Amino acid sequence: MDELTVRVGAATDTGPVREQNEDAVLISEPDPKMLETNGLLLAVADGMGGYQRGEVASRIAVETLKEVYYESPIGENEIPDRLKRAFRTANERIFEDGSAEGQQNMMGTTLVAAVVKNNDLTLANVGDSRGYLIRANQANQITQDHSLVAEQVAAGAMTADEARESQHRNIITRALGHRNRVDVDIFEMRLLSDDRLVLTSDGMHDYVTDDDLARIPLAKSADEAARELITMAIENQTNDNVSVLVASFTESGVEAEEAMVDDEADERSSLLVPVLVLIGLMIFIAIVVVILQMG
Repeated sequence: MDELTVRVGAATDTGPVREQNEDAVLISEPDPKMLETNGLLLAVADGMGGYQRGEVASRIAVETLKEVYYESPIGENEIPDRLKRAFRTANERIFEDGSAEGQQNMMGTTLVAAVVKNNDLTLANVGDSRGYLIRANQANQITQDHSLVAEQVAAGAMTADEARESQHRNIITRALGHRNRVDVDIFEMRLLSDDRLVLTSDGMHDYVTDDDLARIPLAKSADEAARELITMAIENQTNDNVSVLVASFTESGVEAEEAMVDDEADERSSLLVPVLVLIGLMIFIAIVVVILQMG
């Protein structure tokens, strides 16, 4: 398969209830050499803590993630280890910062990150911000929530419907900054043409159906899809900040062919106008000739 072309769009909103936005979104823009060795890094973080502390935690998370991940070129099969180290460095910095401010100002953040290199996707997550892969018109949640209700569903103690209605659904069991060490989940897969990647904070969960989550990114550009998903979550009464990052993947050859077809269509359209004008002029002349002969 040809190398895939990636289009990325993202949006974030405070939402209808919160006073400030404690989410953070990362779309890295490394130099071409680093992009070739390390790939494209994307992330969404959802901060938690006292006044403005969640905002600080999510900012430290994405800034540290980018700094550590791109500190040097990565060799083959080293992406998972570099992601884990970046997550753990972010965890240490957030934990130390929060501890210095006292127990009452402890802070934390969820973090989901994706690396796209060639046609490979690597996902890493801590907390309940999610990574979805949309394929064959279905939204597949790849990451696993580190939350109380998710663990109860996995153990068979609660149904998915009960989890959505539970008053404990926002209790996180793993986050950056809560302890001096953190475990990081890693997922690896091969990307296909027409796949879509969606990273979200939990402000979108339960407020957008899986059908809409699959349909919108497939029907819209990455930017438009991110904005529309946020608008839908807000219309459905989300009670949190909401952030969405969308990446679309197409084969480079297919994209070039589509561009060529568009160019040919434009060329045919540009030729059509003078032809129509000429036909109209010939008809006009014929009418004038007939009138003169009748006169």
